[in-house]
Amino acid sequence: MSFTTIEQATPRLHRSELAVPGSNPALFKKAAQSKADIIFLDCEDAVAPDDKEQARRNIIQGLNEVDWGTTTMMVRINGLDTHYMYRDVVDIVEACPRLDMILIPKVGVAQDVYAVDMLVTQIESAKQRDKRIGFEVLIETALGMANVETIAQSSRRLEAMSFGVADYAASTRARTTIIGGVNRDSGVLTDKDADGNRQYFWTDPWHAAQTRMLVACRAYGLRPIDGPFGDFNDPEGYVAAANRAAVLGYEGKWAIHPSQIELANQVFTPSAAEVTRAGRIMDAMAQAAKEGRGAVSLDGRLVDIASIRMAQALIAKANSINAAKSA
Repeated sequence: MSFTTIEQATPRLHRSELAVPGSNPALFKKAAQSKADIIFLDCEDAVAPDDKEQARRNIIQGLNEVDWGTTTMMVRINGLDTHYMYRDVVDIVEACPRLDMILIPKVGVAQDVYAVDMLVTQIESAKQRDKRIGFEVLIETALGMANVETIAQSSRRLEAMSFGVADYAASTRARTTIIGGVNRDSGVLTDKDADGNRQYFWTDPWHAAQTRMLVACRAYGLRPIDGPFGDFNDPEGYVAAANRAAVLGYEGKWAIHPSQIELANQVFTPSAAEVTRAGRIMDAMAQAAKEGRGAVSLDGRLVDIASIRMAQALIAKANSINAAKSA
């Protein structure tokens, strides 16, 4: 390990992140009764320009009057390039002690996060807030992805990054068929076999971008979260996208419809078999340590210190999920 140590972000369960438009307060109570780990009330893309101010008022009322239980509550503010952003931050942070996090959209450079941090810090000081607000940023432009490593180090408030595939596709001029989906033109041909036949396999056009953001998050102690999957009538497609992200190391995924919440929770919850194996790894290494051995074989495979770290992370996540269920 490097001599440089990185402080990990505030730990939160973050398997599912439910988006709720601030312009539709009728959805607030239903969202509060869901099993989403994190809910964000939206001031930005889901709200038409003429509805921005009313949405902000709705969010303030909703945060203060709806019983959100122990759910982590977040607000997506408008972009820094709009005149709505400063009022989103000032009005909501000043009036809502229930607010846990702010989601900053379309972050392009580290200074974007710094600007919001400065404003929030002043409000917290003036209002003597006891609870420190955390940040999540959306990486959804070419500029943001080009600067993702410096953005990841931009603020001690920063806890998570989400990959915003729709705006990212627009920013990079990608050919896309559905938000978060794949494209049949993104594929590879095998070489010809003995009979001259070839097979075609689809590939994931978002893999490289998701991987780059993931590495920045893990290097600097943040939670990587996959963004939306647009077709909420396609649960199989959603699960496939969530599984691809989970395999890379993502901790959760957005839900733009309540039907996607349980799917995300299932994908990003360690299975009983995984937890059992992690426990066996810990037991095997503990026995090896007693015997003075640095590595051990389990089920015919090498288990070493790296295996312990992976097992510890998996067990910690399982424990946090169980704690949340019993709360």
